Formats: sequence, C-alpha cells, structure tokens
Amino acid sequence: MKESSEVITIGDKFPDVEVQTTQGPIRLPEDYEGKWFVLFSHPGDFTPVCTTEFISFQQYQKDFNKMGTELIGLSVDQVYAHLKWIEWIQENTGVSITFPIIADPLGSLAKELGMLPPGQGTRTVRAVFIVDDKGIIRQILYYPQEIGRNIQEIWRSVHALQTSSLFNVALPENWPNNPFIGGNVIVPPANSVEEIQKRLELQKQGKIECLDWWFCYKPLKME
Repeated sequence: MKESSEVITIGDKFPDVEVQTTQGPIRLPEDYEGKWFVLFSHPGDFTPVCTTEFISFQQYQKDFNKMGTELIGLSVDQVYAHLKWIEWIQENTGVSITFPIIADPLGSLAKELGMLPPGQGTRTVRAVFIVDDKGIIRQILYYPQEIGRNIQEIWRSVHALQTSSLFNVALPENWPNNPFIGGNVIVPPANSVEEIQKRLELQKQGKIECLDWWFCYKPLKME
C-alpha cells in the first residue's frame, strides 16, 4: 500500500489488496497474474448512467476477453446492493452481468486509488484503471459523475497498449483509424546520428515512410 499522501499513477504497481466481490473474495493483482484487467468505479448502484455503462461493459466483455483482459467493477455499495442491482438489470434489460463487482463500503480502496473527489462524500468518480499482465498500471481515466464513459474507447486503449508493448511502437490519434496515417504505427524517434541514417536507409528500401527523420511510420505486421 502507498502512503496516503502519495498519488497512484501510471507505471506504478497496482496495490496488493484483498476485496469482497459479487463472485467472492479476490486478491488484486495476484489473482489476475498473466492477464490484463480493467478496474472501473461507479458512483452508486441503482443509478441510470451507471446502469447504461454496466450494460455496455457486459456487451463488450467477450471483446475484452479475446485480448486476455478481465473486467472488474467497484463502488462503495455493499455486496448485497450489487447483487440486487445486477438482478434488476437482468430482469429489466435481459442483460446478465457476469464480471465481478467489488464492494468497498468503507471506501478504503476507492480512496487509495483516488476515486473519491473532495467534497463529494462517498460517491466515486467514474475512474478507469487499465492494468497489464504484470500488475502495472498502464492507463488511468477519470470521468465526472454526470457523464457516462465510452466503453469502445476503453477497449481501444487496451488494444493499443498491448500492441505498443508487443511491437515497441507508438500509435497515432484514434489508432487504428487515424485520418492521416490510418492503421500505420509510428517508429520510435531516432536518438543518434547513426539512427537517423538507419531511418533514411529504411525509407529508401520502402520499409518505412518518413515525413522527417523524427516522424516515421510503417504498417503493422502481425508476425
């Protein structure tokens, strides 16, 4: 656990915690070793915006799972409230929520992760933590209580992070649908005169395209 004065940020290891969920106790990040997970908080059960988000997360669950990524919800409500809420969702929308939801009634985990804004009581913001297969926090997103998240964008973020890690490349805005370079990926900038010459040679060979030596890109080859 970090000291209360420290802020958890990108690159930190996710704190070791044991939590109670709608699917029983789990240890984070230990129980997800070798997998990525998306931990997302919501202000409270039985709220309209949260309900729409949970439905969408569930609809995307198979797409996350195909990337070796699990979903985990969280709010400061207790387990029985979570269970009643997901029962209501099933009965009224036909959607069965199958991912675990953490019960954090004292707000201890929410506070440590920075999910409780000052002056807002125990209602968490809509935070999203994307954690990799080594338990490292790779991305953090915050949304206000009144605005629902774009679940497709969270899926895209996981896809982009995994691609960047696997191929050691950077990715443009809205990849793989960037209006300028499309689905191409960006080659890391050269950091020496020798690397600049290598970039220019690769460009002559048609292996990469460059606007300048510091801005080169290429197709992504899934080798």
